[in-house]
Amino acid sequence: MKLALSDDEAAFRDELREFFTTKIPEEIRTRVRDGELKLPDDVVTTQRIMNEHGLAVPNWPVEWGGKDWTPLQRQIWSDEMRLACVPEPLAFNASMVGPVIARFGSQELKERFLPPTANVDIWWCQGFSEPEAGSDLASVRTTAVRDGDSYVINGQKTWTTLGQYADWIFVLARTDPTAPKRQAGISFLLVEMSTPGVTLRPIKLIDGGYEVNEVFFEDVRVPADQLVGEENSGWTYAKFLLSNERTGIARIGTTKVWLAQVKEHAAKTITDHGTLLDDPLFAARVAEVENELLALELTQLRVSGSEADGKPNPASSILKLKGSQLQQAVTELLVDVAGPDALPFDAGDDIGSPPWAQLAAPKYLNYRKVSIYGGTNEVQRTIVASTILGL
Repeated sequence: MKLALSDDEAAFRDELREFFTTKIPEEIRTRVRDGELKLPDDVVTTQRIMNEHGLAVPNWPVEWGGKDWTPLQRQIWSDEMRLACVPEPLAFNASMVGPVIARFGSQELKERFLPPTANVDIWWCQGFSEPEAGSDLASVRTTAVRDGDSYVINGQKTWTTLGQYADWIFVLARTDPTAPKRQAGISFLLVEMSTPGVTLRPIKLIDGGYEVNEVFFEDVRVPADQLVGEENSGWTYAKFLLSNERTGIARIGTTKVWLAQVKEHAAKTITDHGTLLDDPLFAARVAEVENELLALELTQLRVSGSEADGKPNPASSILKLKGSQLQQAVTELLVDVAGPDALPFDAGDDIGSPPWAQLAAPKYLNYRKVSIYGGTNEVQRTIVASTILGL
C-alpha cells in the first residue's frame, strides 16, 4: 500500500522539498547525512532559517507560529525535512516545552517564552528523569517548596540530553509530598540554568560521545511565575509532552535515509556470489524493515494531529515502540555491512576503513538509547495493553 497524494498535496510536498534542499545550507545537510552534525551551531542555524519562513513549529497554535495544516501535511513536512537530511527543530523546544506552554501556560508565559523558544534564542533541556525515577516518573523526588514569591528546588535529574548547551530547563518537581496519589503532587517549573545552585555534570557514553548530563539543584530559588499552569497538575502536562515526544521518536524519514545508505553500501560490498545486497538472507532482512517502516508510516498518519485537544493519544506509544525498534534494526544492518571496518573508532582518513564504516558502530551503540528514553519500550507495551487493547 502507498499513500496517494492529491495534486494539492503533491504541490505542497514539492514546495517543501525545494525549500529544504535550497534554503538550508548544503554543508549542514551533508554533515547530517554523514553523521557529523555540528552542535549547537547547525541546529540553531537551521531552526532560525525555518522559523523565519514559518516552518519551525507547525504543530504549535497558529498565533504562535504554527500552521493550520492537516495531519497529512504535517507528516509530509516531517518526512521531507528528514529525507533532505535537514536537522529537525530542537525537540525540547519545538515538540516538548513549547506545546506545553502554548496549551497550558499563562498569557504572560506564552508571550515571554514562545517566540524565543521557536527561534532557539532559548535552548531548552528536559528535567524529568531521576536516578530512581526514569520510566516511573510518578516517583520523582526532586522537591519544590513554595516560599513567598518563589519555589525552592532541591534534588537531582539525570540523562539530561544536550544540557551542556541549554539556557533553561523544564523540571518536574514534587510540590505536595502528602498527595494521596503520587501523580497528584507534581508541578511543572521553568528554571534558568544560570540560577545559583544549579550544577551540571557530564556523563560519558559507551560510544565515546558526550550528550547527556546530570543536573543537581541545591536550594535553587525560582520565581513562582515560572510555574506552568496550576500547582500539582504537572503530571497532566508531562503526559501531554511525552505523547508529543513519543510521536517524534518514530523518525520515519530518518530511518528511510539510513536504510537507503545500508542498501547503497551493501550493493558495493563484494561477496563470493555477487554483492551483499544479492544475498537472499540479507535482502530479506532489508525487505522486512522496509515493510515494517511502511506500516509504521501509515500508523503515524492516523495518530498525527490527534492531540489537538490537549489529551495524549496512547497510540503514540506504538510509534515510539516500533520506531525505536526499526532505528535499531537499521543501525545493526549498517554494522553488518561495514563488517571489520566498523571496529576502528574515530581513526580518520589515514586507514583503509571508510568514514561511514567507522561511524557505524558508534551509531549502533548510541541508538540503544531510543528504546529507553521517552519511556522504555517495556512501559510502552504496558500502555498499549491497558489503554488500547483493554487488557
